[in-house]
Amino acid sequence: MNNIERIKGALSQHNLDAMLVTGMSTRRYASGFPSSAGALIVTKTDAYFFVDGRYIEAATNKITGAGVELITQEEGYEAKLSRVIADYGLKTIGIEEETMTYAQFMRFDKALSAELVPAQALLTQLRQSKTEAELEKMIAVQRIAEKALDEVLGLIKPGITEREIATELTSRMRNHGAYGNSFDPIVVTGVNSSMPHGVPGDTQVKDGDFITMDFGATLDGYVSDMTRTVAVGHATDEMKKVYNTVLEAQLAGIATAKAGVPGCEIHNAAAKVIADAGYGEYFTHGFGHSLGMDVHEAPNANPANKEPMPVGAVISAEPGIYLPGRFGVRIEDVIYLRENDCVNITKAPKELIIL
Repeated sequence: MNNIERIKGALSQHNLDAMLVTGMSTRRYASGFPSSAGALIVTKTDAYFFVDGRYIEAATNKITGAGVELITQEEGYEAKLSRVIADYGLKTIGIEEETMTYAQFMRFDKALSAELVPAQALLTQLRQSKTEAELEKMIAVQRIAEKALDEVLGLIKPGITEREIATELTSRMRNHGAYGNSFDPIVVTGVNSSMPHGVPGDTQVKDGDFITMDFGATLDGYVSDMTRTVAVGHATDEMKKVYNTVLEAQLAGIATAKAGVPGCEIHNAAAKVIADAGYGEYFTHGFGHSLGMDVHEAPNANPANKEPMPVGAVISAEPGIYLPGRFGVRIEDVIYLRENDCVNITKAPKELIIL
């Protein structure tokens, strides 16, 4: 079953006659076709992908399960959608309220006779559980990131800058086949490593520094995400204690992670280890987030998520300890949740490396 068929099957559950898919990643999820423009409408029996002349040939060749039609100045999205509404007698159409702009909504709401209903949840729920084919793509792009890390570790020495390391990671992921970054790499060293989302700058690596590298690649529409913290030259006993505490916390969270367990319980398993070691106030974010076609998806393994995690969810496992003005440590893998356990798809070593 392709994703258009999955959307068809979910319409009745959400009391909808059709779903209008306009977000960039959701269009690709549903149709399998990457584009910066277009709209897909899925009824209970049929689907139509509307796109302009830049993409019409490629979309026609790529998309199966939906009719592909050209958008023109004379017949735009509103006219195409109005025809479908009339042909199928549509009364309620779901929209992506989290990605559709207010201007888009007002334009469609004025032009279309059907009621536009917030229905982001329909697509969010479908995307929570990855298929085997999706998982294979995520594993492939993760291996690309790991190859880049392995090469970049050999370049790190005192004097290299955060920005240079980030550039090398990006370049080497592309060299190994990535389409691009899944997000701008986070590379922070020394005191900067206490900032979980610090921006790489011209700070130079020094002997005795921690370096935290959080990065990922994209390939075939799917992303990777990983973080490794390494030391240069030597590490103090306190640095080693913090590092090992984070690693122990990550392993505790991973051991708890499986389908049916609320996201907050996974987070709490890791947070307890950090709190028991005396660093509770320095773990300032959730244990993990889902990823797939986007680097941040639902559901999350954080204190706010009381809902059971679904079978097939792919989530990050990334506890951290951040001591302001001193140093920080984060270790991040990606795990796939099964009914009775989880599988770690990240293979890069995570014991403390001292370069």
